[in-house]
Amino acid sequence: MSTIIYALTNPIFKNFAFYAAASTVKMMAMSLLTSGERFAKNAFANPEDIPLGNKNQAKVTFTDPDVERVRRNHLNDIENILPFVVIGMLYVATNPNAMVALWHFRIFFFSRIFHTIAYQVPLPQPSRAIGFTVGYLTTISMAVQLFLALLK
Repeated sequence: MSTIIYALTNPIFKNFAFYAAASTVKMMAMSLLTSGERFAKNAFANPEDIPLGNKNQAKVTFTDPDVERVRRNHLNDIENILPFVVIGMLYVATNPNAMVALWHFRIFFFSRIFHTIAYQVPLPQPSRAIGFTVGYLTTISMAVQLFLALLK
């Protein structure tokens, strides 16, 4: 009896669904972190948001370094987590080895967590670059395996 690929009865898809959802929730949390930083610094992007902050200190600015650091981190998540989810969905369809797939998903997720910590603390380079590169290469590895399966 064959397994339906995109069902939670398939352990490969189940693991992918968990790490894709966890990565997406982590990415979504970055918008809350950005908002929190905006309120802490009274640095808002729109004039209508100024009444939400301290009226004497709130300002419209796009140059607050702390807010921009979080925004850049969030953008980096968008640029990496979305491709992971798309490539990962296609990768699951190749019916890869379950343990190899699980390690791809885990490594990607924890590389993004590490990248965020390295970005927000900030840790000295090459910490952030290592976090980025590990996650990026993990997605590339899944893509290569997908292409190889398509060529069979």
